Amino acid sequence: MKNIPYILIAIRFLFAPIIFFLSYVKGEESRFLILALMFIGLLTDIFDGIIARKAGVSSEKLRRLDSQVDLVFWLSLGFAAYFLNTELIKKEWMGIAVIFMMEALCYIISWSKFGKETCTHAWLSKLWGLSLLIAFTYLIGFQQAGWPFYTTVILGFIAHVDVILIILILPKWQYDVPSAFHAWKIRKGKQRKKSVFFN
Repeated sequence: MKNIPYILIAIRFLFAPIIFFLSYVKGEESRFLILALMFIGLLTDIFDGIIARKAGVSSEKLRRLDSQVDLVFWLSLGFAAYFLNTELIKKEWMGIAVIFMMEALCYIISWSKFGKETCTHAWLSKLWGLSLLIAFTYLIGFQQAGWPFYTTVILGFIAHVDVILIILILPKWQYDVPSAFHAWKIRKGKQRKKSVFFN
């Protein structure tokens, strides 16, 4: 039971190069296999945290590993979307650039303040992850951007602002902080009761 979260994270990590390879080498014929790996990967992301908290092994090491593997996993899907829909992605470069800049800003601010990468697993970031799932389903599966893409860009911007506020508000580095509001409560010395399902 205690090793299951690490196994789930490892599965998601292994999926990343497979997704990259399939999209780059196999191209069009790999679209639905990539989508299947994406959905399975998301399930591993949901359950690794739940199982870790249930088993009492939700440590800083595990949560930081989870965050970094998430980044690698979603980047592989971003590359897949580019390889499979190059012209479409090029047309939407501004929205993509905004998300990359916001992600970089989160890391820069966190490293500058705490000497560690951000690892908040905030609720808005989880919601953004679900919007990414929908956006990539449209991009990879149906070669469309449309409202799912624009929704995920807007939600991604908001989620990153929330993470930046969490970093700026927290008096010291901490993982699994649901929102800027919770960070403010932590700053005031109030600790919250953690949930098995929502960090």
